[in-house]
Amino acid sequence: MPFADQLIGVDVAERLVHELQAVDPQRSLANLSSATQALQPLSLRERSDALRDGLLADYPQSYAELADAVKKAAEYSQSFTGWMIWPVTSALATRAADENTGSAFEDAMGMMALLTPRLSSEFAIRVLLKHDLEKALAFAQEWTGAPNEHVRRLASEGTRPYLPWAIRVPQILEDPACTIPILDALYRDPSDYVRRSVANHLNDLSRNEPELVVETAQRWLKTPEPTTMAVVKHGLRTLIKRGNPEALALLGFGTPTVKIDGPHIEQRHVVWGDSVNFTASVLNTGSEPMPLAIDYVLHHRKANGLTKAKVFKLSTRTLAPGETLKIDRSHSFRAITTRRYYPGTHSVALQVNGKPTDSVDFELLADAVEDPQ
Repeated sequence: MPFADQLIGVDVAERLVHELQAVDPQRSLANLSSATQALQPLSLRERSDALRDGLLADYPQSYAELADAVKKAAEYSQSFTGWMIWPVTSALATRAADENTGSAFEDAMGMMALLTPRLSSEFAIRVLLKHDLEKALAFAQEWTGAPNEHVRRLASEGTRPYLPWAIRVPQILEDPACTIPILDALYRDPSDYVRRSVANHLNDLSRNEPELVVETAQRWLKTPEPTTMAVVKHGLRTLIKRGNPEALALLGFGTPTVKIDGPHIEQRHVVWGDSVNFTASVLNTGSEPMPLAIDYVLHHRKANGLTKAKVFKLSTRTLAPGETLKIDRSHSFRAITTRRYYPGTHSVALQVNGKPTDSVDFELLADAVEDPQ
């Protein structure tokens, strides 16, 4: 992922000032200009918010005056595009919600669709969803039939329960089924870009609503298109990792008739920054080909001494009767930004069609020692 200054840096912010000043030359953009010089210590989201606030301060009178300038910029300049659009759509949504009139709300929803091909309005639209979910969902439902794939994707992506980087919409979390009609309209979309958003939306729902997600996937598979199974597989990925039996059965992963040898760990002491290596074998002991979803589970030690399991994908294979799959895998304990490791006892296990093996312990060390094995 690029750094914040590569996406919304001073150069991008200054171009935004230039684009608006070109269509509104009499307007003082002092607050927006000031915000461009204060971006350095801020995260990406904070940078967008700072520019949004500068825009709102420079267009204080009404939603209409801000929207008019943005419409002119969109009409007259092809350079009015990219990451500068995020604070613009956020300012429009914020001002429309604050103004709390039907005309401002409806125009702002239209602006989300207008600008989303230049940069997705998925973050800004959350403000409008929170303000009036029913009305915003009606717009999103209409967008599912739009000719532009970016607008169709906005219908799905903007309404995701757990959209990354975005604010939560409590009403969607309270009524998760409310977005299913949008997904029903889009899961067979001709654009892979749109279908992937549908799958990610479905996966978001699986966090708290596994039954709803499985029921939805079952309906889709009753009248599938050639692309439907791929959407379902991607949408069920979290449930598969959790070993949800209904989701596994839906994808053809039944109770496994296998013999598992392992996992076997090559070393029982792993220095922080190195990797743990493990091997295993899986033998199909049945008389029929056996589809297998094979994962491994790392039980990580946390700061409080307890452990937390995280599932990692290994392989999806169909083993013929008598066939053996050999597994040889390593897991790195190098520093990463999304996870922190703590010294102490960890363990690893396999998971085959949702069924875990016994786990095998190893010690993660803060400093190198001689392994006694």
